[in-house]
Amino acid sequence: MLLNIPYLLIVIGFIIGLGAVTVIDIHGFLGRKSKYWTRATTQTHKVTKPMIWIGTFLFLTGALFSYTGTLLITQLTIIFVLILNGIFLSFSVSPFLIEKESRGDDSVLPKSWQTKITISFIVSVIGWWTSVLLFIIKIS
Repeated sequence: MLLNIPYLLIVIGFIIGLGAVTVIDIHGFLGRKSKYWTRATTQTHKVTKPMIWIGTFLFLTGALFSYTGTLLITQLTIIFVLILNGIFLSFSVSPFLIEKESRGDDSVLPKSWQTKITISFIVSVIGWWTSVLLFIIKIS
């Protein structure tokens, strides 16, 4: 059997991207009420952020070369939403966390930020896991 490179890119993208998303989402959930986990989340996101972008790019590349028709349009829509979500996290949440850290502020995030991050978490979980499900359907 020949190696299917696009499928391999998709699987590697899921492992790297969804793995990093899972780690940071768990940290973020725990950090809602805990100074310790808020600090841990700030540190962890510095590693997971590039991993999520790498995973997204690999998944997108594999999808472009293996999906067709409605499935391709659906996956591209999901990826577009995940990218918008990632832009919010990378260019809004991340700088906020780094600024907060540089001030030595280890307090729990304000409620408004918790709400935004919770919505982002829901978008992320639904987007990534729907993509996994669609990939399983494709290869079945």
